[in-house]
Amino acid sequence: MAKQKSSSKKTLYWVGGVLGLIIVIGLTLRFTGVIGQSETGKEVETSTAKLKTITQLVSASGKVQPEIEVVIRPDVSGEIIELAVKEGDFVREGDLMVRIKPDIYQAQIDNLNAVLLTQKARLEQTRAALILAKAAYERDKTLFEKDLISEMEYIQTKSEFDSQTASFKASEYQIQSAEAQLRQAKEELEQTVIRAPQNGTVTGLTVEEGERVLGNAQMAGTEMMRVSLLDRMEVLVEVNENDIVNVDFADTARIDVDAYPERRFTGIVTEIANSARVTGSGTNEQVTNYQVKVRIITPHNMDSSSDEMVRKETSEDPEEMFVPNFRPGMSATVDVETQTASNVVSVPIQAVTVRDFAKDESNEDEEADSADIVLASSQDSDLMIKEEDIRKVVFVVEEGKAVRREVETGISDNSHIQILSGLEAGEEVVIGSYRTLSNLLNDGDLVTVKSKISPLN
Repeated sequence: MAKQKSSSKKTLYWVGGVLGLIIVIGLTLRFTGVIGQSETGKEVETSTAKLKTITQLVSASGKVQPEIEVVIRPDVSGEIIELAVKEGDFVREGDLMVRIKPDIYQAQIDNLNAVLLTQKARLEQTRAALILAKAAYERDKTLFEKDLISEMEYIQTKSEFDSQTASFKASEYQIQSAEAQLRQAKEELEQTVIRAPQNGTVTGLTVEEGERVLGNAQMAGTEMMRVSLLDRMEVLVEVNENDIVNVDFADTARIDVDAYPERRFTGIVTEIANSARVTGSGTNEQVTNYQVKVRIITPHNMDSSSDEMVRKETSEDPEEMFVPNFRPGMSATVDVETQTASNVVSVPIQAVTVRDFAKDESNEDEEADSADIVLASSQDSDLMIKEEDIRKVVFVVEEGKAVRREVETGISDNSHIQILSGLEAGEEVVIGSYRTLSNLLNDGDLVTVKSKISPLN
């Protein structure tokens, strides 16, 4: 009797252990998604394809700078004895800016005046000698024609006349040279006074009164200051070689300046460089960019004709009265609008993924021809490998299943991409999660919509 009870207990323990193990395995498979998936499907996020206007953008960063900026360098060297402006001053064309010590140039003019007077005196001496030589030549010519003097005497008189004529011309040329040197010296004296070449604001003043500056004689002179038109600003950006082909002259641009984070300004492309700027040449980090200038067409800074802010004083809206004050060197980001497609079918960018159709076909062939695997293994392995056939697809939710659709895409903006074919507006497409959409989701899989994101306007 005792043996029967002991055997029954062991049987109960053994059965209980097996049941417990089955329950643990079942729960594990359930939580890992191995079983039970057929009922609920894979959780996905969806959105609706819609008709939308898409504008393709090319983004780049750069600096704000004046569209017109004149660098002021002296033409003559010397000491600055008067500095009539300071940085930030507004000047008009012709206003006095800098005066360089003129003493040495005035002394040079005095010296050249004396040289010119000397040359003129020598010219008169040469003129007198020429008159005398000419009279002797005409006299001897008459005598020689009458055979009253020898030919040698006539030749000597003629040579003297020719020599005096040449000396007279040389004296005239020396006077012209002295006059040219004098004009140059006077111009250099005038260049000791530097005036504003245009209306604008003084920016980048780098000299002080009493400093010596180098003129533009044989090399670039000392940069003293710059005169800029601050009411005509632009953004200089560098666009990557992959994007520059999409940028055209006169393209509209959106400009964000770091100094005004809550405002956006309008610009237009005015210049596209033809030569590249290469950094990191010969290394793995080589970058090829092209400079693009974008004019800021939103009213800004000062009106140089009236020295007043360009404001719509009659407007009651503070936003309309606002005029930004841009300064050279401010950081800015530019989004150039390169292409626009109106009222086209579009989906969120993340909805479009890629699949290797050659791999899918290979899997189907393997299932259909499993009986021929042994024979195929004897063939050259290269013949068994098919080339990749990568295509763009979206997954459409139809009756609780994910249906794969091959699509052709067009341009895109920061959030949406244009669908040229393969999808209609109003269809529900899978947009996430990324792991599910890129790797796990297959054609025909059951899906459960975790959340549906409403399309933005």
